[in-house]
Amino acid sequence: MSEAEEVLLVRAVGGDTEALSALLLEHGPTIERGLRIDRAWQAVLEPGDVMQITYLEAFLRIGCFDPQRSEPFASWLRRIAENNLKDAIRGLERQKRPQPQDRIQPGSDSASWQGLIERLGVSSTTLSRQVEQDEAHQALEKAIDALPDDYAAVVREYDLQGRSIGEVAAALVRSPGAVHMLRARAHDRLRELLRSSSEFFGSSA
Repeated sequence: MSEAEEVLLVRAVGGDTEALSALLLEHGPTIERGLRIDRAWQAVLEPGDVMQITYLEAFLRIGCFDPQRSEPFASWLRRIAENNLKDAIRGLERQKRPQPQDRIQPGSDSASWQGLIERLGVSSTTLSRQVEQDEAHQALEKAIDALPDDYAAVVREYDLQGRSIGEVAAALVRSPGAVHMLRARAHDRLRELLRSSSEFFGSSA
């Protein structure tokens, strides 16, 4: 890593968005060219879709990057991109061979919210220990509100309203593969918020 890049990285970790943008511009195109998407999925997923969400994740997570101890920035960014691609393919494969447990069935409003909580792996038992049961819905809604706009939109439209991947993709002007990536990353962020943030959970009763 050059001295100039080291300076940019320190600035980016410190919250300088222009420095991070410069790093993404430097390394992103090479990573995008290295992404390999099977022909079976090329109609519904492009490398550019993967990189758009990778860049968003980079902005969300750069503050946790330790220039002294972490892997090189390019490797870190490539790993995010590869994980996004894997999640997109996994979601598209499930879409072709849907399993009942893979989809939250829309029903009553409370059932949809409870289904999302279970999908995230945050059990109602866990929630009841941390907040009053009638506050669980509010806690989850507050966590969704804290997500980036597209993450929140996918959760609300697909997980809670029961719209199809195709409908959500059309509404967001995204590819179906991108919607699967957005959903995977949104669920990751929600798990982090619901399990660890006192902002969303009060003290135990």
